[in-house]
Amino acid sequence: MRSLMIAALATLPAAAFAAGSGSDSPPTTTETTTTCTDGMVYDAEAGKCVAPEVESLNDDQRYDAVRELAYAGRLDDALRVLAAMSDQQDDRVLTYYGYIHRAAGDFELGDSYYRQAIDANPDNLLARSYMGQGLVIQGRVDEAYAQLVEIRARGGSGGWPEKALMRTILTGHDTSY
Repeated sequence: MRSLMIAALATLPAAAFAAGSGSDSPPTTTETTTTCTDGMVYDAEAGKCVAPEVESLNDDQRYDAVRELAYAGRLDDALRVLAAMSDQQDDRVLTYYGYIHRAAGDFELGDSYYRQAIDANPDNLLARSYMGQGLVIQGRVDEAYAQLVEIRARGGSGGWPEKALMRTILTGHDTSY
């Protein structure tokens, strides 16, 4: 069954789009990772690094900073920015908590956050993809494939979450952005 599943997946396009960016590129490096330290975020309007809690930043700017910091391997800084998000139960926030904990090697805690995100929004394809990638790394490919099926059933065919999970199933390596 697994070899049939892998053969079927191999026939699909392999390009993946970075989560939330519309491209297959890593996040753009900004002053948040080149200048700011200790979980600070670069505020272009202020022209300086600021605490992630400041009102001049909105949650979309914080999400961009979390993605950039996580990709740079600055997981503690990314967690500080996540803690400043206005709605800690938002499924996007829960997804990023899951990603950061999985990237830090805590698959169980990451999985817990992904499941919370999916409970809050069953159509959160990114959470399903990231959870599936973690399952592959743990050798639980059948469970990961079930998430791939869910992504497709929920309209995610051709999108970054489907392609990233498919690539992980095929290669055994997760996607870092």
